[in-house]
Amino acid sequence: MVHIHVMGASGSGTTSLALVLAERLDIAHLDTDDFFWLPTDPPFTTPRDADQRIRLLLEETSRPGGWVLSGSALKWGMPLEPLYDLIVFLRIEPELRMARIRAREVARYGDRIGPGGDMEVKSGQFLEWAASYDTAGPERRSLSAHEQWLETQTAPVLRLDSSLEIDDLAAQVLLHPAIAAGAVRRRR
Repeated sequence: MVHIHVMGASGSGTTSLALVLAERLDIAHLDTDDFFWLPTDPPFTTPRDADQRIRLLLEETSRPGGWVLSGSALKWGMPLEPLYDLIVFLRIEPELRMARIRAREVARYGDRIGPGGDMEVKSGQFLEWAASYDTAGPERRSLSAHEQWLETQTAPVLRLDSSLEIDDLAAQVLLHPAIAAGAVRRRR
């Protein structure tokens, strides 16, 4: 069984890379947003109770087979930390990351985030929050908080520039000794 945590700033490609890895390793893909947020319309407005999100996540990670967890579970995902075989930390230039986020928001929500749309204000707040990732302090999801958290982890950390092609990123993860050894064990 292989357990990979792919993390980074919003827009760095954590979900995209995790989906490719899950497919190539034939393991489950889990995303922290699915556990952190209650399903609402508009989305991402109501956090799930911390105990409930951990319980749900532990249920999913205890199923047979491996998994790739994408996103950030800072301050609430501590029970998973001993399970990680590899932590992949994605970084990308802020301008490119924000361009990706804007394009993703438009593709997902269209006119809902435009002037007068029901998600206009919430989307603007999200973009402002996401843009401050590299400069915000450790009290919230930020580069500073991620770096502090990474210093406390026992699993190996693979740092990647997510401006690379997704296939190149996946290849680097799959060739990492912590993953290559687990993939070999799974085939036996």
